[in-house]
Amino acid sequence: MHSLTLKFFADLNSGATRSTHFPARVSHGLAIDLDFGRRRRVGSGCWVRGSAGRKSWVVGCAVDGNGNGGNAGGGERPSLDPNPAQNQSSFLSRTQTYAMLKQQMEAAAKSEDYKEAARIRDSLKMFEEEEPVLRFRRLIKEAVAAERFEDAVRYRDELKEIAPHSLLKCSSDATTLGIRVQVRSVYIEGRSLPSRGQYFFAYRIRITNNSDRPVQLLRRHWIITDGNGKTENVWGIGVIGEQPVILPKTGFEYSSACPLSTPSGRMEGDFEMKHIDRVGSPTFNVAIAPFSLSTLGDDADTF
Repeated sequence: MHSLTLKFFADLNSGATRSTHFPARVSHGLAIDLDFGRRRRVGSGCWVRGSAGRKSWVVGCAVDGNGNGGNAGGGERPSLDPNPAQNQSSFLSRTQTYAMLKQQMEAAAKSEDYKEAARIRDSLKMFEEEEPVLRFRRLIKEAVAAERFEDAVRYRDELKEIAPHSLLKCSSDATTLGIRVQVRSVYIEGRSLPSRGQYFFAYRIRITNNSDRPVQLLRRHWIITDGNGKTENVWGIGVIGEQPVILPKTGFEYSSACPLSTPSGRMEGDFEMKHIDRVGSPTFNVAIAPFSLSTLGDDADTF
C-alpha cells in the first residue's frame, strides 16, 4: 500500500480572518443561503517539519504495504488496503490535515511570518505529491492522455475504493424539460475551522430556461451527504428569499453555501417549478445533478 499518514499539531490563530466574507442568513438544516523550510529526515520515507518558538509542527510518513517508508516497489502502481471503511476513514483524516495546513499557512502569511508560511507551503507540496487521491487523479489523467485506458480503469476503480466522493466532480450539469441547472462548488478556507471539524463550502447555481415557456421556481430540495455517509434532506421556499420567474431563453443565477462536519461530501436535489403561461399548470421537478464538496477540489473549469 502506498499511502501518506500525517500527524499535525498546531496552535492555530483562531483570530485570523479573510477580507472576503459572505453576509448570510441561516436557513433550516445544513444549507445557508447567501446574498451574494527546514526539513529533517526521521526515517525512510518520513520527515518532520517544525518551527522554533511556535507551537506547530508536522510529522509525515509515506508508508508502503509492509510498513516501510516510501514506495518500496519503485513504480507508479499504488495498491490499497482491502478494508474500504478504513480507507475512507484514513482519507477523511488526511483531508482534514490538508485543510488545517492550508489554513495555518494563510494565518502565517497574514501575520507576516513568511518564513513559517514557506515551511508550511513546502509541507503542503509534499502532501500533494504523496496524497493518494491527488496521485490517482494524476495517474488517471496521464493514462488517458497516453491512451492507456486499461490503466485508467484500474486507477479509477482503486480511487473509488479509498475515496468514493473523489470521483464526483465539484460541478454538475443537468437538463429537465428544457430547464438547465449548472452548479459549481468551492471550499471556503476563511469560514472553516478544520481543527473543530467545521468545513464551509460555497456553491453557485445557474438556471437557464432553454424551453419556449416561462417558468417559476417555487421550492428547493437538497440531499446533503457528508464524508461519513450521513444524509440530511433540506426543503425550502424558493432560493435566497425569491421565487424567480425565468422567461424563455433567459437565466437566473445565485450563490449559496453549505457547512459540513467532514472535509468532503456531496449534494444533489431538485427544484419544484411550474409553467406560468397557462392557468392550472401542474408543477414539475427539475433535477440538480450530484456534485462534490471537497477541500481538495478538482480540475474542472467553472461554468
